[in-house]
Order: sequence, then structure tokens, then C-alpha cells
Amino acid sequence: MAEDMLGKKINRLKEILRELKSFAIAFSGGVDSTFLLAIASELPDIDIIAITSSSPMTPVREVKKAKEIAARLKVKHTIIKTNPLESPSLKANPPERCYICKKILFTKFLNLAEKQGLRYLTDGTNYDDLKAYRPGLRALKELGIRSPLAEAVFTKEDIRRYSKIIGLPTWNAPPLACLATRIPCNEEITTAKLKMIDRAEEFILSLGFKQVRVRYHHPIARIELDPADISRLVEPSIRKKAVKRLKAIGFGHITIDMEGYRSGSMDGQKN
Repeated sequence: MAEDMLGKKINRLKEILRELKSFAIAFSGGVDSTFLLAIASELPDIDIIAITSSSPMTPVREVKKAKEIAARLKVKHTIIKTNPLESPSLKANPPERCYICKKILFTKFLNLAEKQGLRYLTDGTNYDDLKAYRPGLRALKELGIRSPLAEAVFTKEDIRRYSKIIGLPTWNAPPLACLATRIPCNEEITTAKLKMIDRAEEFILSLGFKQVRVRYHHPIARIELDPADISRLVEPSIRKKAVKRLKAIGFGHITIDMEGYRSGSMDGQKN
């Protein structure tokens, strides 16, 4: 029964994409946008490109990953350099930061799509996102962005399950979020802070951890990991490496959040 329902959703998704016919996909390289791009790439007689933003708020590793996946799927891929921090209202990091950021980025994406002669801009918002705290969704609605996965009622579980069936490397990938979500609301976002966070997370991931957030409470770095990985991080040899590296990056005190990784731990943000 579950497989039949998933099959119906796939058929509906393909119908939506065929109706759009000509569109760009806001592509992060995450679970959802990769799935959307993969399904779209299989359909004949449609015109698509993937657009990825490279900005101080995007981890370098994620831009690299997006480039690799787009190449694997043989889809035309454009990476545009942006800097949302040029907006004073975004830099101030208010609770509606995600709305401001989406409005800035997706306006640029729309302009690029229009220059390419494409009719629509789409994104990877799924059906579960519609029921969660996602302030950026208001910006998408205002700009007329289409969300085919949500329209076809694809949940996150559906997307992961079908991604595994068709062999996508992202089927079990951890969720992505911009680096600004590591900074408490109403504390100014700066490029220097974002670079510290990115470098710290990159190092911890290099130690073999899959899911990590380094929350910025300068001079404190609060590390969130999958709860099952906490004991490994505190092993003497790994702990010493992590402390040494994060202090070299600029953090004065290194702490581990005993609750582990959880979306939305920064002032109600979903990240």
C-alpha cells in the first residue's frame, strides 16, 4: 500500500514538472533539491537548470557537493556568488532573518532564470516543511516560487525512501542549513563569525562525524552532535584535537551540548 502511494506521488510530481516544462531549480545539494533535480533530469522535452548560491552564509563543502551532484546528474548548473550580508536588515539577524535572506537570494535566482528564458523558478520545499517553522516560505509565496515536492505531497520520509531506491547519494544525508542559523537571533552576523563556524564544523566532520552544528556563543563554541557520537568526541585523543583546533580558529571555550543535535535549538529557529 505504501509503495502504491509513493508511486502515485511520483506520477503526480512528474505531471507537475511536465506542466512547468521550463524552469530553474534552487539547488543546495541537499536531500530535497537533489531528489527534485534527479526526477526532473529524467524527463524528456523539458528545459531545466540548477542554480546554487555561493555566499559567506553557505558552507564551502555544500557548494562543492552541489557541483558534484549536478555533474553526476548531467544537468546544467550555475553557481552564483551572492552576499546577503550586504543587507543591513539581514546582518542585524532578526527573527525573520530567513525571510529576508530568501527574498534576496530568490530574487537573484528569478532574474537569472528569466535571462535564461525559463518560465519558472522551483525549490525543494517538501510537504512537511509547510507544517513547520519556515519563515522563508513567505518569501517564496510572495515571489511566486513553485514547490513541486510540496504540491505532490512528498514528505521527507517519502523523499529519502525514493532517493534510496533510485540510488541517490543524499538519501541518508544529514539536513543542511545556512551558517547564520548557528548565531543567536539579534546578534550581528559577520563574515568573520561565519568563517569561524564553517572552519570549526569542517574540522569536526573531518574527524569522521556526519552531523554537527557549532553554535556561536563567542567566546564559547557549543558543539551539537548526534547523541550517539558524543562519547566518541570526548575520547581523549579526539577531544584534544578538537579543542586545539577550535581554539586556534578563535573560540576561547569549547563545550559539548549534552542534548545532542536538534533542529531549532537556536531561539526557535529550524536549522
